[in-house]
Amino acid sequence: MSSIRAFLILMTATLSLAFASPASADAGPGKCTGSFVNPITDICWSCLFPISIGGLDIWPSNRPDPDNPDLPVCLCGIRPGIAMGFWEPVRLADVSMKPWCFVNLGGTKLDPGFDIGFRSISGPSAVGGASQYYSSWHVHWYAYPLIYWMEIVADFLCLEPGSIDILYISEIDPLWQDSELTAIINPEAVLFANPLALAACAADCAASTAKLPIDEMFWCAGCQGSMYPMNGNVSASIGHVQASRLVLSRFAYKLHRELVSWGTMGSKGLCGKYLMPVMRKQQYRFQATNPNPATSGRYACPPIGTSTTLQEPGQMIPAIGEDMGYLVWRKRNCCAL
Repeated sequence: MSSIRAFLILMTATLSLAFASPASADAGPGKCTGSFVNPITDICWSCLFPISIGGLDIWPSNRPDPDNPDLPVCLCGIRPGIAMGFWEPVRLADVSMKPWCFVNLGGTKLDPGFDIGFRSISGPSAVGGASQYYSSWHVHWYAYPLIYWMEIVADFLCLEPGSIDILYISEIDPLWQDSELTAIINPEAVLFANPLALAACAADCAASTAKLPIDEMFWCAGCQGSMYPMNGNVSASIGHVQASRLVLSRFAYKLHRELVSWGTMGSKGLCGKYLMPVMRKQQYRFQATNPNPATSGRYACPPIGTSTTLQEPGQMIPAIGEDMGYLVWRKRNCCAL
């Protein structure tokens, strides 16, 4: 038994060194930049609000909020409770055009030891005589139940438990880099690949900027573009902020389609999470953490699809701040004890 234990310890140490060692400068295109997220100063704490009981906001906010259950009391089985609604920071995301670039881990670039994920390219291209800007992005998805592990609120069963962990790395997902393979999980994309469907997204753009996105227009990512294909390939980037937010929206939708992420909002979420293969965009807010944390203001944690005009200043620094990091806020309705 002692020899088996020693072998397991040796293998664990070897794998840890392989994945924790920074890559050499020529391991990928460009230098990875970023910084660790300070859980106190880099968080927009006002994004927790509004907090509601039933349909009444007990802690109002100037940020838009989806509809909450009307009744202040609820029943889960035989257990009565209070119908609460709040926003919870639950995930952290790196969004970068550089493979294996962990933006929110201090800009660490890892060398996996094999050639995978390095097909991402970016730059101008000419298609049909028209100049386009194509970009390809990778996403790293972290568990980040901030309120729970900081013990800001104790004994509150509505909070997602756990600790910080890396949940998903897009470099090893073949569906993320190939639009043809992505069609396996979004076959309906062909129905919305036409000028009329894309033009209709203008309404979603206006709604998400003014208040909240239109969930019925699930194929739209508001002002950022189309939700399809559900991968990191952006055919027409108009800036790092726009493209990275579009990719993050697609990634969140992809996780819902694959039944990895579930619904937590509305009356159906009072007694627990539920399947949501068609993601409701109103369930999420994205707060920038890198290169500059957005910690205050009306657009510090905007809904999916909001215009990036008021979010772009200071969020892209040429050569030293082109890798994006985001904190994902999720709407939660819960029947609390």
